[in-house]
Amino acid sequence: MALRMAVLLLPLTCVQCAQDTSRLTPGQEARFQEEGIVRRADNVIFHYTREYGYRREETREDRLASIVVTRKSVLIHKNQKVGIEITARSRRYDVHRREGRVLIHAGTGRTGEVWSFEPPDDPEGWTRDIRAVIRAGSGN
Repeated sequence: MALRMAVLLLPLTCVQCAQDTSRLTPGQEARFQEEGIVRRADNVIFHYTREYGYRREETREDRLASIVVTRKSVLIHKNQKVGIEITARSRRYDVHRREGRVLIHAGTGRTGEVWSFEPPDDPEGWTRDIRAVIRAGSGN
């Protein structure tokens, strides 16, 4: 019985592992190369939380996505679909580190989003590099 269940679960696991979220448009690839890619992680599980003002009114889900950090921008994406894009024109972003996780906060007040992930290496460095993009956009 246990073997039969394991065989049934195996195809589902492989489908999720095979999903690639890293594809960008040629224009995005060129832009990021020009800006200078500082960090990149593909096919990462992000804990996505949407807050609606009160803790009991939030939604949480895991999202498989990729992240690119350059000297000028941060992009969380699932192929060409953008989750967050932080540039010099962006406002209302903040980043923090909690143990091995990096938390990117978007929005303020009663609505906001948090995209948190465990980077493949150097959580402090990821936080520092994302914060540098945010500070450049805020003029600080």
